[in-house]
Amino acid sequence: MEALTTLTGLVVPLDRTNVNTDEITPARFLKTIKRTGFGPVLFANWRYLDPARQKLNTDFVLNQPRYQGGSILLAGDNFGCGSSREHAPWAIRQYGFRCIIAPSFADIFYNNCFNNSILPVTFDEATVQGLFAEVEATEGYTLTVDLAAQTVTTPEQRVLHFEIDNFRKNALLQGMDNIGWTLSHDDEIAVYEARRKQEAPWIFAG
Repeated sequence: MEALTTLTGLVVPLDRTNVNTDEITPARFLKTIKRTGFGPVLFANWRYLDPARQKLNTDFVLNQPRYQGGSILLAGDNFGCGSSREHAPWAIRQYGFRCIIAPSFADIFYNNCFNNSILPVTFDEATVQGLFAEVEATEGYTLTVDLAAQTVTTPEQRVLHFEIDNFRKNALLQGMDNIGWTLSHDDEIAVYEARRKQEAPWIFAG
């Protein structure tokens, strides 16, 4: 998994609340468990005007020229609600987003973000609404995220501090998902297994 330490990126505003995972990655695209090819279907119901995805909805934020190349998504409250499909963070990451800022996230989606090299940042509603206003008023609006310092810095050098679980923070800084973290304890696991084979050999019989 790719580590995230600092990020300076163009901000894309999605000023909608209760964005669920079926809107992030619609169910009709869940026919594969391969973790590739989901970037083009991110927000497909809003992004395209036809099922074949040939006609762009030019009013939707991802299709507006000023927001092309964005890597930070600014969203409304309760982002990622609905079913627990991991395809949602897959699509977000493969589109190019590395950080999502919102007042709150659905729990399962929030956890899935860390396993897909995405940093979810929470700020209070007033702060997020202030950022929406700044983004929409300023073309090319960028934020700088520093995970180690737990800060987001605006173009005017206003520093916003966010809270994050220390374990998740360190795992993302090192580029480790849950499997990677487990494998980092390989030596300890081997010692435990060797001891258990002595203590309870019948478990390992056959």
